[in-house]
Amino acid sequence: MKFFQVLSNSSECKARTGLLKTSHSGIDTPVFMPVGTQATVKAIEQRELMEMNAAIILGNTYHLYLRPGEEILKLAGGLHSFMNWEKSILTDSGGFQVFSLASLRNISEDGVKFSSHLDGSSHLFTPEKVIEIQRAIGSDIMMPLDECMPFPIEHSDAVKSLKITHNWEKRCLDHYNETQPYYGFEQYLFSINQGSLFKDLRKESIEFLDSLDFAGNAIGGLSVGEKNEDFYEITDYCTDLMTKNKPRYLMGVGTPIDILECVEKGVDMFDCVLPTRNARHGRIFTTYGEINIKNAKYKKDFRSVDEECKTYTSENFSLAYLRHLFISGEILGMNLASIHNIGFFLNLMKQIRNAINEDRFLIFKKEFLEKYNSNN
Repeated sequence: MKFFQVLSNSSECKARTGLLKTSHSGIDTPVFMPVGTQATVKAIEQRELMEMNAAIILGNTYHLYLRPGEEILKLAGGLHSFMNWEKSILTDSGGFQVFSLASLRNISEDGVKFSSHLDGSSHLFTPEKVIEIQRAIGSDIMMPLDECMPFPIEHSDAVKSLKITHNWEKRCLDHYNETQPYYGFEQYLFSINQGSLFKDLRKESIEFLDSLDFAGNAIGGLSVGEKNEDFYEITDYCTDLMTKNKPRYLMGVGTPIDILECVEKGVDMFDCVLPTRNARHGRIFTTYGEINIKNAKYKKDFRSVDEECKTYTSENFSLAYLRHLFISGEILGMNLASIHNIGFFLNLMKQIRNAINEDRFLIFKKEFLEKYNSNN
């Protein structure tokens, strides 16, 4: 089984379509992966994700390690069985959560010691441990341990951080090659290049990781506070250097605008918490921009939530009803908003793939953004 193949390329830019195959699903790229941090995409049931044709979701190693833990996951037969999800799963290494959630942490060449945000208990993530946890989870695609650089960062500090990251990632790959999956299907390991906004360090990182045999390559450490133009420039620079015949994953991105910009620059895979996080606060993604459904102007608005984007929510419920659910504090409001937002992102990716296949991506991007920005 060939893990990844490029199917078509835009003649106008670096946008491309591809097919990524795991033991659980074929994944058309460019793809958006809904985030299921703790074995659930918040406020959406697995059946609903299947009905939306989500081919892959993302889980989090840090959270699943702390709760329910490796023992429970092994007893359950892995995360697919535990959460009753038949399609593919990607797990990040948990490194970002260690650096953002753990109250105390100590980084060394060996790994990172940290205190759990749940109960303060002490833990150690080594590169080998992170691979072992993801073996227990049974994700189709695993990510290596890397150090999440803060932004901004001095070049000298970024050099030191990159050295640690490269050491950790090589150890992850070595341990991956020395171990076997627990549940009888293949798991794939990606690399993560780092280097903040420093092009010399990004080049060094990509070249070092490319000398190793990872199944795919990710861009880490972006969309963490830098200006959008800098974020796009570094993404463009990285994809110029990254291996053409492997999937390219831009971690933690993004908004519809970010996705369109970065597909143009050759990115294949995206994930972000925005669709479900914003939905839980009543913010709905629509063809004509993001709206706050709790605004009074929707009280008597009986139009579809989005007449041009056909999701279960938009085809069955009005703006007025969805507003009523949020104002009344009804849980169904969060569910329907989350279904719509995830559906909106998945539909956007389908439109993007169609446009690339028809070699009209830049026209589609222009038309989409004209509508999406019209209310701003």
